[in-house]
Amino acid sequence: MNDNISYRHEYIIGDLQGCYAAFCNLLDKIEFDETQDKLWLTGDIVARGEDSLATLRKVKALADVGALSTVLGNHDITLIATWRHILPINPKDRTSKIFLAQDCDELLEWLRKQPFLLYPDDKSVITHAGIPPNWSIDQAEKYAKKLQKKLSGNLNKVDRVLKKLYNKKIDVWSDDIRGKKRLRAIANYLTRMRLCTADGMLEFSFKQSLDDEMPSDFRPWFEWEVPRKRRIYFGHWAALQAKIATPRVRALDGGFVWGGSLVAYRLADGVIFSVNNDNDTSS
Repeated sequence: MNDNISYRHEYIIGDLQGCYAAFCNLLDKIEFDETQDKLWLTGDIVARGEDSLATLRKVKALADVGALSTVLGNHDITLIATWRHILPINPKDRTSKIFLAQDCDELLEWLRKQPFLLYPDDKSVITHAGIPPNWSIDQAEKYAKKLQKKLSGNLNKVDRVLKKLYNKKIDVWSDDIRGKKRLRAIANYLTRMRLCTADGMLEFSFKQSLDDEMPSDFRPWFEWEVPRKRRIYFGHWAALQAKIATPRVRALDGGFVWGGSLVAYRLADGVIFSVNNDNDTSS
């Protein structure tokens, strides 16, 4: 929540993916003023864009002066796990400069302490991938705080958690699962989810648009009709091109790094600002 601070404008911005020039261009387009405005990010600060290091530095600098808040995405967790030598550098990611930087530890120490869920106001909630139909928003907040606490703590314990967070195993959620399996399920819902069943079974292979054929019994998580008191803002699903907009949900990953757009949503009135990518920068 914004703690009753009055901002001139507040914007929710979709996945940056290390696209530093586009981020700067978008801030110019909205005439962003860090002394008057506030940014909320949907996560995936880094990965496939041209300068993840500069992007991460700028995001942290704005957060340090109170002008920005972000949730963590799956690429952010991957970056933390790579920093901790749990994962090798993904050759598709352009993050290697971060690990050579003098401020690497400072940046990653800050990153690992960021939340998985944010409330910009009393009508909105942000997570990277969404909230599954089998969770209430209050439950999502509780689980998000648990995961954040685990990643913010003692680094030896963090390493043990990171080793379990990402693998190909899909856990069926229930109140009975405990330990690392429970944390993995929480991370999967909040940072990797696209399709699921009505009871929350996830499917990770589908990354296409809604026009493509989906596995039987699975739907986009937001198509399961669940009453919510808050509208859910999310990123993660680039193929949606930030075009999903209903009273219940708003997609904001425009897929800039794949040749799409970087999107900013003005919270007060829903006006969209964007910068387009005329070239696919992911190669």
